[in-house]
Amino acid sequence: MLGLHPADIIVILVYFAIVIGVGIWAARRVKSQEDYFLAGRRFGVFIQTFTAFGQGTNVESPVGVAATTFTNGAAGIWSSLTFLFTTPVYWLIAPWMRRLRLLTMADYFQERYGSRTIAGLYTLVAATVMMAHLAVGFHAASVTIQALSPKSADELTPAEHVEYTKAQELKQLRDKNYTILSHSEKQRLRELAIESPRLRFSHISKDLLIWTIAIIVMIYGICGGLEAAALTDALQGMCIILLTLLLFPFCWSAINTQFGGAGAMDALRTVHQRLPESFFEIFGSPSVMDFTWYYILALSIMTLSNTPAQANFLTSNAAAKNEFACRFGATWGSYIKRFCSVLWGFFALCSIVLYHDQITDSNLLWGHATRDLLGPGLVGLMISCLMAALMSTADMLMITSSSLLTKNVYRPLLANRSEKHYVFVGRILGAVVVIAGAYVAAQFDDIWKLLKLMFEINIVVAAAWWLGFKWRRSNRYGALASIGVAAVFFFLLPLLLPICLPSLKTNPYLLKTTQVHQVTRIYHAHEMDVETRAAEIASWEKLSDEEKLIVAQLQPLGIGETYTRTISLDPKSIFWTKGFQKRDDGALEGSGLLSLELVVLDQLGVDLSANKYAMNETLRIIIRTGIPFLILIVVSKLTRPEDKQGLDRFFVKMKTVVIQDRQADNRELELSYANPARFNHLKLFPKSNWELLKWNRIDAIGFTLAVLALFAVLGLMKFLVSLGA
Repeated sequence: MLGLHPADIIVILVYFAIVIGVGIWAARRVKSQEDYFLAGRRFGVFIQTFTAFGQGTNVESPVGVAATTFTNGAAGIWSSLTFLFTTPVYWLIAPWMRRLRLLTMADYFQERYGSRTIAGLYTLVAATVMMAHLAVGFHAASVTIQALSPKSADELTPAEHVEYTKAQELKQLRDKNYTILSHSEKQRLRELAIESPRLRFSHISKDLLIWTIAIIVMIYGICGGLEAAALTDALQGMCIILLTLLLFPFCWSAINTQFGGAGAMDALRTVHQRLPESFFEIFGSPSVMDFTWYYILALSIMTLSNTPAQANFLTSNAAAKNEFACRFGATWGSYIKRFCSVLWGFFALCSIVLYHDQITDSNLLWGHATRDLLGPGLVGLMISCLMAALMSTADMLMITSSSLLTKNVYRPLLANRSEKHYVFVGRILGAVVVIAGAYVAAQFDDIWKLLKLMFEINIVVAAAWWLGFKWRRSNRYGALASIGVAAVFFFLLPLLLPICLPSLKTNPYLLKTTQVHQVTRIYHAHEMDVETRAAEIASWEKLSDEEKLIVAQLQPLGIGETYTRTISLDPKSIFWTKGFQKRDDGALEGSGLLSLELVVLDQLGVDLSANKYAMNETLRIIIRTGIPFLILIVVSKLTRPEDKQGLDRFFVKMKTVVIQDRQADNRELELSYANPARFNHLKLFPKSNWELLKWNRIDAIGFTLAVLALFAVLGLMKFLVSLGA
């Protein structure tokens, strides 16, 4: 059935029954909006930790890391570790979410800036982020689970067989050394790469799979709200860790069976003997397109700016019963994911030894390895774990979106209704967001492109978020200007211009690409290098006599020999986020959003075509991250400040430590409101507009431990990559 063993289907059904049951059970405790959206603010350290881990770990996490590692080697692990350098900061800022004592992040913008307009704009941006995040998960789950139920060659339809033949041709061309390809082969490689034909087809429909997952998430999330989401996150978090560890012994056993050896260390030695040296370069691999050190640095700065402004950052942290549970869960739950990310990439390195010649679509690596390595029942468990990874994020996003839309859009329009009414509306709106995410999932075919889009959307509100907390001079005019310019210039115009002016997609200037960059490195030959060289020599011998005069003959390699490897980095679109696609008439056209900031930069005389793709992406990120902050600061300086009384109430509240007992906490707040200067001695610069506070003992110790954990993650990555060498 659906290409799966009956035992696998039973395991999946049992898992679904459990999570739906949790949702129905949790529904009995929902009496108010706070119960539904924030679980009554009663979560302790354990639930907070797994909530942070669960909401930060979608199915694209293991699948995406495996895919980028398959393509880029160990450097591909950075696709999930871009948040690593942000994580220690969670220890300092997570308590801000609890001290707000609000229901949604949009409430913060309304309270801080006194503007429903800003709160409404934030709601629209946040809902878009939630839908994009959901779309990433649905897409990753679909391609991975489809790989677990493949069709055999004789089961393909005629159309699928034609596509399969093209995919085989593309694989053969990519396996050859680019320098020995004939002109016609290079042209054919470019055409097929743009077309991106599939090599594998599934018994399971992608649409059926997406909507099945969406319905299950809606059932238990709609019933039990955040409490159901958090309880299932704890279960699902443990399943994800199991997913992470489960494949290693099976993978090592398969390596030893195929290449000889016994035990984990023999398998790891085989990995190092067979994979090229470049696959073990954490930084600077010549085949890397996205993960140069400067791109990683720029992306880390952007994630530090964007991540805390996500709406679910408040939802997960505001549900804690006290500040310690809040900051501990946010920091160490996130670190569990960071350590798992390293393990996901390490597994991908091991599995490349087994499947490098069987897979053309790197997104299928995780699913293909699962089906090949695990037996009946365990495949079902792996599918359940992948579902868990998706649902643990989807439920949190659904609750967060529904709380925003209910509290900050629906309630202002229809006020003075009962708590039961607003909870009912929240459930409906949450379902709408999940349905929208499932629909969007069908619009993208590349996980990393979706991830990058999701990373960037929050730049629209990040400046208003950060400066609202830490700069008293930040006002509604600066916030509106910052949000408006960022939204229009970085997202709305790039989306609408190609729709309104279709000729832009085929404009020769906008089809400009980076130049072909060739990188030369010296390596010691490993087994796959020797095999690749033998295949290249065989390809050279098939060239015509004229082509042999142009392409130098290669010499055979021996294991351990030093050799020079020249890698050609293909030209990439400069201005279109999804590159190019071929029209029916054979012409190329731009696809995705138009990067206007790069168009402006190029027009100012910066020759972007001479840059590597990663450098252009770095410039784009720096511009997008910095401009909103600059606009907010300048406009706020030129306009009148917010009301002093309102600012005093907000900032003294943010200095008042949360007390778990509600009545005692309210009494402390009243004391603070009566004396706004109560905690001014805590300010680092007492006479300035900057609300930077002195650290206490818990701040210092926790942040230090978090920084040490950061180096531990880097050390683990270095250790595992070198293990067996």
